[in-house]
Amino acid sequence: MDTPFLELKNISKSFGGVKALSNVSLMVNKGEAYCLMGENGSGKSTLIKIISGVYEADDGELVLEGKSFKRLTPTESIRAGIQIIYQDFSIFPNLSVAENIAISNMFINKRKFVNKKELNEIASLALEKIGVRFPMDELVGRLPVAGKQIVAIARGLAQDVKLLVMDEPTTTLTHKEILALYDIINSLKRKGISIIFVSHKLEEIFNISEKVMVLRNGKKVFDDKIEKMDRNSLTYYMTGREIPQIPYTYKMDEAKDIPVLKVEKLSQRGAFDDVSFSLYSKEILGITGQLGCGRTELAKALFGIGKTNGQIEMNGERVMIGSILEACKLGISYVPEDRLNEGLFLERSLTDNITVAAIDSIAHGIMLDSGELEKTAEGWLDELEIAADGPDVPARNLSGGNQQRIVLAKWLATRPKLLILNCPTVGVDVGSKNQIHEIVKKLAAEGIGIIVISDDIGEILTLCNRVLLMKNGRVIREIESGSITIEQLEYDVISDVKEEAG
Repeated sequence: MDTPFLELKNISKSFGGVKALSNVSLMVNKGEAYCLMGENGSGKSTLIKIISGVYEADDGELVLEGKSFKRLTPTESIRAGIQIIYQDFSIFPNLSVAENIAISNMFINKRKFVNKKELNEIASLALEKIGVRFPMDELVGRLPVAGKQIVAIARGLAQDVKLLVMDEPTTTLTHKEILALYDIINSLKRKGISIIFVSHKLEEIFNISEKVMVLRNGKKVFDDKIEKMDRNSLTYYMTGREIPQIPYTYKMDEAKDIPVLKVEKLSQRGAFDDVSFSLYSKEILGITGQLGCGRTELAKALFGIGKTNGQIEMNGERVMIGSILEACKLGISYVPEDRLNEGLFLERSLTDNITVAAIDSIAHGIMLDSGELEKTAEGWLDELEIAADGPDVPARNLSGGNQQRIVLAKWLATRPKLLILNCPTVGVDVGSKNQIHEIVKKLAAEGIGIIVISDDIGEILTLCNRVLLMKNGRVIREIESGSITIEQLEYDVISDVKEEAG
């Protein structure tokens, strides 16, 4: 039997007395995809940083192709053939494709002087390994997300890579781009390159991995072949509890009920065209489609961002939404996809983050009541079960799932009539995802009209009672959630489905 590329034996790591990893062992064979899963705080990132040489384990042993190490430095890790592709890709947006791909090669080989021809040769050879071509002089900052990821992968392949670690690589990719990534991973495996794939998305691991390890609270709770696992058991191992997938069902009476929102022939130049739909109280309406289909632009337009043509009604009355302020006055709230850059003030307290949008209703005249602000924040921390050491801690300190709930709390504090959620569970673990779903269902049951935008088809069909499918800026189909399977809708999203008549 071939020697495994990587073995970790009884790895432990603590930070300030808190055990991040406890006696964790794993073995990755050559040409094998090994999926690493666990909720936020389970120890996945710590384990990756030990493999990459960023952290030194307190106890345990690393074995690379039969050679034992107490620890690795980052340079030693790269020279041993280990490359890490982090979730943010760690690229240089102001450098060219060739410069981004070749930079690690230059560093490891201690090259003081380089020329453009050499950079291009290194980059071209790396891209050839995955069958992709890019203009070498193109600034990486101008590439789409999938292009940036390919550059990050190619940078790893510019070395003599033997193990490629990918941390949440599909978070911002479309369905078609995810399928292309699967092809790249399978191609790398055929070349004998090992893969460690970190993901929160349960369906992904069954597509690409041979083995899966689940961490919970720093301990290994499962480590075996993927065929010994199914979706329900994987969820149980990750969370320690059963999480039933109960679809949200609600039937409105169109003859009696007045829509919370009615949109007719709404258009925005270059973004979407001729969009019409209705949303009723207590309903959760899903909108899905590939990145660039116009779904986010539509959401932002309903929140007063960008000029539109067409007609919008709320509760039977025609309204004009020309700004965010006007949208807020109408009771519309929008939770953005990019919570870090668009939703949170990371260095400010949870109190500041939760109360900022509702500050006018909390203030007494021109004076702010700090006690009232803190009371409001504490109320939402309890209501949304946000794990935090009080309202004064900065938002940066929270996990992804709790940060997402802070953004949700900010807009719920405004008491909205219409809530628009753009990819509400992107980058959060399965436990937090389920909790957010239950919060959204509860809000809908209380009478709020809710729009959920997502490319997670399982999420859309579980959380929403109706779904709009968008392509090329148009709504091409309206679907009752119970009338279609996840596989059918995924196919419709990525295929060239034509607009239905009528």
